[in-house]
Amino acid sequence: MTDTTDPVTAEIAAHGADAILTEVAGRWVLTMIRELPHSVDRVWQKLTEPDQLATWSPVVPDRPLISIGPATSRETPQDQSVDAEVLVSDPPHELVHRWRGHLLRWTLTATPTGSRLTLEHTFDERTERGMYAAGWHICLAVLAAVLDGHAVGRVVGSRANDYGWSALRDRYDANLT
Repeated sequence: MTDTTDPVTAEIAAHGADAILTEVAGRWVLTMIRELPHSVDRVWQKLTEPDQLATWSPVVPDRPLISIGPATSRETPQDQSVDAEVLVSDPPHELVHRWRGHLLRWTLTATPTGSRLTLEHTFDERTERGMYAAGWHICLAVLAAVLDGHAVGRVVGSRANDYGWSALRDRYDANLT
């Protein structure tokens, strides 16, 4: 996408390849933070409700992610379901769930202007850091646009290439050494 009036493109451009990669107990943790001009309660709904997740996230669960226990998710209805078990749910501050063999920790903190969203994505292969960072960079841009009231639609799968996924992946690979 080259249209600078597109809210997703603008949101992608507003953030550099800003993330942190750390090794913890033999696994890799990608941390991304976004400041959002929206309350933690509003953002929490976007993180936990299937119909809200379906507007921006690759994780679309079979149930609300508001209570501990088993869940499954699909990126699209025709995809195989994958594990999305909720391990921690502390509304509206912390959500931890599996996504396939990965662990996603979402933390929301109130700020004077809205909220701070912190995503910690734990995975096994360091070489996948740029791929995950680029994907989340785009998804978080869509989340911000959706929260701002734009009906932009999810950007998952090959549609991410329209938003510069490959270039973002390369930037993250270079920055997260």
